[in-house]
Amino acid sequence: MALDKQNEGKILPMDENKENTTEDGIGLEILQIIKDSQQQHGLRHGDYQRYRGYCSRRLRRLRKTLGFKCGNRHKFTGKKVTVEMLSDNRYLLLVLMEAERAWSYSMQLKQEANTEPRKRFHLLSRLRKAAKHGERLEKLCESPRVDAKTKLEAQAYTSYLSGMVRFELQEWKDAMEAFNKCKTIYEKLASAFTEELAVLYHQRVEEISPNIRYCAYNIGDQNAMNELMQMRLSAGGGGGMMAEKLEALITQTRAKQAATMSEVEWRGRTVPVKIDKARIFLLGLGDNEAAIAQAANEETKERLYETLLAECRDTIQAVREELKTESYRHDSYLYMGSVFDLCLCMYVCVSLHSYLTYIKLWTVVKRNESMAHMLQAKLKEPQTDENKRGPRPQDLIRLYDIILQSLAELSTLQGLEEDHTFQKEVALKMLVYKAYRCFFIAQSYVLVKKWSEALVLYERVLKYAKEVQSKAKSLNNSLKDLPDVQELITEVNAEKYSLQAAAILDTEDAPEAPSQQKVKDNTPLCERLETFHLDPTLVGKQPNLVQFPPDFQPIPCKPLFFDLALNHVAFPPLDDKVEQKGKGGLTGYIKGIFGFGS
Repeated sequence: MALDKQNEGKILPMDENKENTTEDGIGLEILQIIKDSQQQHGLRHGDYQRYRGYCSRRLRRLRKTLGFKCGNRHKFTGKKVTVEMLSDNRYLLLVLMEAERAWSYSMQLKQEANTEPRKRFHLLSRLRKAAKHGERLEKLCESPRVDAKTKLEAQAYTSYLSGMVRFELQEWKDAMEAFNKCKTIYEKLASAFTEELAVLYHQRVEEISPNIRYCAYNIGDQNAMNELMQMRLSAGGGGGMMAEKLEALITQTRAKQAATMSEVEWRGRTVPVKIDKARIFLLGLGDNEAAIAQAANEETKERLYETLLAECRDTIQAVREELKTESYRHDSYLYMGSVFDLCLCMYVCVSLHSYLTYIKLWTVVKRNESMAHMLQAKLKEPQTDENKRGPRPQDLIRLYDIILQSLAELSTLQGLEEDHTFQKEVALKMLVYKAYRCFFIAQSYVLVKKWSEALVLYERVLKYAKEVQSKAKSLNNSLKDLPDVQELITEVNAEKYSLQAAAILDTEDAPEAPSQQKVKDNTPLCERLETFHLDPTLVGKQPNLVQFPPDFQPIPCKPLFFDLALNHVAFPPLDDKVEQKGKGGLTGYIKGIFGFGS
């Protein structure tokens, strides 16, 4: 906000301190001024409160510059710009800013009225005041002092504000007349100027057209809904005021048509639809899918997919809340009907929840498959900018992981466990996407020259593809929306031959000039002294000079001696060397007892 206050006097097309008069009279670029102000001060992000604050500050600066003060700090005295004051176009700008301030406040209240309905009365009051300021501006521009272009722009601006008031009051016929008048004036202005100046008028016409179509639909034109869908498609599904306005108008139209919708058919069963939000979503599901099919490019298709998924998540959340409410009634005994009615109501919610979850998961599969096709096309294109990161096989692996996860969740949906045909279809689709995922894993190994791993993965791809072909005979209808596995088999066979050739070339050392030879192994310098190699690591911080720690080398062990000849040596007799003791008999025994012999 501080940055806006510093720059708001510098970036506007017209400064408050300068006059803008021509020979034909006073001129004011009304549409150019409001568009630049809105884009630079909040409306690019839908911040109406910020824009209202800017309008208030600019009004204060204008009154101070012109000396057009309304009383003092103690008392307010209202003053109006009159025709006699029109000596400077800043008086017209003063009225224009008053109208813009009131309009931006009404749009801010419209955003808040979604949660606080009472603010709608304040909204209408501020919108009427904006239209009143627009009428004052138109009357001032009727003066002969004002040039013709400013008069026409003032009439168009007043018609637009008047149409917005009638639109909020649901007075469709009067609103349509006001919008048509505004559109006619801008188209005439666009045809009277060069293409560069006409772009702004054409943009304004495109913004008004959805309101005209919606008014026509409410009056009774049944083709207006189709025109709104075409305009939404041409808008690209992106953000901004135009897309938000189209979404709001389409949602209001579907809400009226949803009253007649009570059930849908899904895989041979009837699913009752009792929740209004689910009716609105399912009613527009066909239109959303048709818009995706007619998308001009992949980016538009991706935005439309994201919009559809966001609506589907909101609808599933509404069904979950309804299911919690029914469970609470059952647990707290607040339900006064029969047990059969309660069980039936809960069954309806569960069936609807399964159907909506099926739509969400299958939309995720189709969205990721569309993104995978786009990345595959970019992967085959040559890279022109080396500094820019291009797509890699790892990006596709992630997409196919999400697809396989969504298909696994589809097979476990409540109510479809006994549907054997559905389970077979999901299993077949999982085989197809597993084959593609395995193929891009092999591609990622090829990039790092892991030839053996890549070759094994290519064989796994062929195994998956042949299994799909064998099982697809009984499920031909299931392969209509799936990629062709025969093309994958052809591509894998070609990649296998390329991989084998690359592996052979990588293992052979081609002869090179001595000055261009480079080291391809980790042999230290001490072991290749007789061969010259250009090794830049020798002058680096970690030169490969010797192998450290050194390898173990075998050495002779200390011998062990065993005395084997001892058992075969004959020693000489030693009897004559041994002293023999004499025999004492009984006398010696008695002497020994009494100690006489010691």
